[in-house]
Amino acid sequence: MFKKKVFTDSGIEVKGVYTAADLAVTGPHSLPGGAGGEMPGEFPFTRGIQHDMYRGKLWTTRQYAGFSTAEESNARYHYLLEHGVMGLSVAFDLPTQIGYDSDHPLAEGEVGKTGVAIDSIEDMQTLFKGIRLEDVSTSMTINATGFILLAFYAVVAKQQGADWKKITGTIQNDILKEYAARGTYIYPPKPSMRIITDIFEWCSHQLPKWNTISISGYHIREAGSTAVQEIAFTLSNGKAYVKAALEKGLDIDVFGKRLSFFFNSHNNLFEEVAKFRAARRMWARIMKELGATDPKAMMLRFHTQTGGSTLTAQQPMNNISRVTVQTLAAVLGGTQSLHTNGYDEALSLPTEEAARIALRTQQIVAYESGAADTADPLAGSYYVEALTREVEEAAWKLIEHIDRLGGSVPAIEQGFIQEEIARSAYEYQRRVESKEKLIVGVNSFLTEEKDSIPIFRVDDSIRAVQIEKINDLKRRRDPARVDSVLQELNDKAASGENIMPAVVEAVERRCTLGEIADTLREVFGEYR
Repeated sequence: MFKKKVFTDSGIEVKGVYTAADLAVTGPHSLPGGAGGEMPGEFPFTRGIQHDMYRGKLWTTRQYAGFSTAEESNARYHYLLEHGVMGLSVAFDLPTQIGYDSDHPLAEGEVGKTGVAIDSIEDMQTLFKGIRLEDVSTSMTINATGFILLAFYAVVAKQQGADWKKITGTIQNDILKEYAARGTYIYPPKPSMRIITDIFEWCSHQLPKWNTISISGYHIREAGSTAVQEIAFTLSNGKAYVKAALEKGLDIDVFGKRLSFFFNSHNNLFEEVAKFRAARRMWARIMKELGATDPKAMMLRFHTQTGGSTLTAQQPMNNISRVTVQTLAAVLGGTQSLHTNGYDEALSLPTEEAARIALRTQQIVAYESGAADTADPLAGSYYVEALTREVEEAAWKLIEHIDRLGGSVPAIEQGFIQEEIARSAYEYQRRVESKEKLIVGVNSFLTEEKDSIPIFRVDDSIRAVQIEKINDLKRRRDPARVDSVLQELNDKAASGENIMPAVVEAVERRCTLGEIADTLREVFGEYR
């Protein structure tokens, strides 16, 4: 009846019509009827992690922001909070991400460009000036230096008089995907994994409500993976972190509750919804097999960001429509928090207007679309249930292959994950260039009109501002105490003790981010 073959971006064939018969089909890991009689809030959480989902509490609306100096970013945060943002998401510049202060020669030309420059506790104090950290949930997209930024944040909260037991937020802290897809690593994999488990242990005692890691599929997808690869590689990385924590003797039912995930949302609405539903089901089973008994430790809680790589520089206003579809996919898939991209992000950092429109897109979906009125509204759809099963089965095949290689760390060291992502990226680009896949305004429906979109630029002169701040801080601090605390950090890193107490003390003694990172470079070396 249907002659034309249609496939999702993951290569799953889409039938012309789905019927109840498709719900009876099973694979090695699936149950008949998809989610069947399952209810939201119940294992394996295919239909969501809460019984009432958004009727009880809407997802947290976030806007990822950070640029230039701490003063500039602080002004943007106040602007976003005034317009209804519920939680902050902080972007850091590249020098901060890879452990260099703004005065380092390698920082030239990069300070404040991809995010805010944070060199010391004083920058962090400025970043959150006028914002009570006990009252706001903050997500920080930081990995290799995540332990330092967490210490900065915790110390600022302490200085504000906050109770650490009440502080909520997330550090991304997912180093494995840096080796596979993004590249902002510092130390080799084994010491990097050790730092992550030190954070798990320290937070379980000091910041019990803090999400200690956001295991990220977002950047894997941005690098060119398919939806199936995104969840397979991300959940495999999650398994590696859990196993490392178990080897350290940590309780899976304690640290498992503080694990969170970070996924991408692209334009194929139904495949994205199926991806989110499948990921929840898969993670619940993985955690149960690894020994979790508390249902809350088996729940996959995730933040979503709309797809940056899907945004086009051509006809950029079309990106508002793309982001709307991606927002719906995230909400229908049951996300716990959401960032929506600005329409101008293929051209520059978002302007205030673009950030406001992106936020309003979330608010319109939340309050006007009806998508939040019932839990898992697409459950029972022949198509969505069948697609959830097919996405899951394809992802399990990849995970089983990674397991045979010895897990995520060996799979990354052997280049398997990187090669799979590169192959998918190449195939996607081939399909776009051959017009097998149409991208509106790029390879179809073209116009000759020029778009006049205002561009947001960060001036290079801010590096000089940051350098003067660093010099002033070093003039005012006690050099002997700085040397002493950095030596203590070196000793703890070498001995295998938990480094976080020494990092916190170093932050309080006004050591810079670069000094702390360099101290560990001396012990651990650098990954190349």
